[in-house]
Amino acid sequence: MHPCILGIETSCDETSAAVISGDSVISSIVSSQAIHEQFGGVVPELASRAHIKLIVSIVQQALQKAGMQKKELTGIAVTAGPGLVGALLVGLNFAKGMAQALQIPLVGINHIEGHIYGNFLANKDIPFPHLSLVVSGGHTQLVEMPEHLSYRVIGRTRDDAVGEAFDKGAKLLGLGYPGGPLIDQNAAQGNAEFYRFPRAYLKGINFDFSYSGLKTALMLYLQTKERQFIAENMNHICASYQQAAVEVLVRKAVQAANKYQVKSVGVVGGVAANSLLRQWLKSEVENNGIKFDLPPLHYCTDNAAMIAWAGLERINRGLASDLDINAYPSWQLDEKI
Repeated sequence: MHPCILGIETSCDETSAAVISGDSVISSIVSSQAIHEQFGGVVPELASRAHIKLIVSIVQQALQKAGMQKKELTGIAVTAGPGLVGALLVGLNFAKGMAQALQIPLVGINHIEGHIYGNFLANKDIPFPHLSLVVSGGHTQLVEMPEHLSYRVIGRTRDDAVGEAFDKGAKLLGLGYPGGPLIDQNAAQGNAEFYRFPRAYLKGINFDFSYSGLKTALMLYLQTKERQFIAENMNHICASYQQAAVEVLVRKAVQAANKYQVKSVGVVGGVAANSLLRQWLKSEVENNGIKFDLPPLHYCTDNAAMIAWAGLERINRGLASDLDINAYPSWQLDEKI
């Protein structure tokens, strides 16, 4: 009998459930909350309320699409952190109750681990040691993996994540939310050499990141320009800003891959959908003779299939969580809970 894992993801503003059977995704349902667009960012209280309204129906849809009954499940994987504490608790408490009722294992998954396994879900022949560039609205990290479920964070942001830089940059430009895809779309028609924004490489040889200065540079630049100039050159400004953000990611990832002599490199998280990052990093990694893998676009953003896959890896090794597991909004990938 194949293991059948239900995954649940509610760490931010997507309510998602997915079912994995064997080594295949049988169903994956994601409901995004459009209400946050009018605020230019996620409002935690509104996110929690939306999860409460949606969680039952989303799980039912995932089971129905998979053609499965609850009693056929052999385990449940749920995001336990990091994320918005109220949002996390909705999914976590629902999963606890369901696991207890069905008398099946429950495993709490780190959201970043889920993103990493979204890549393994789509690319099952990734060799170790592996280096994963994790890029999203809340995280920018370089993670070395000597083997499955073993992580060493070798670089992280010291202030803002790259996804936050894209979202806040788009807000400064008046583009809307979420900003990453909008900047990417505009940049496709622009000249990246139009203006040189600063690149933060930090002092010494390290793999940490910093994006607060890039945001400030954009704000100061826009303050010196008329609205008409900004409107007429929007594509060029977006291309220049995106180039500065992505260049640091690519350079540091390649340097880290060579230093740690990894056999493969991947990029995961919402910003992994950025077209420039996908193309540039692939080219640089493969030019260094290293295998490159990235998930399809629908596994870059938050989804429960990646959580279920990470859960499958843990449950297959007899690893499960106690039913008193809590939500950990600041849970670090290399931190034991």
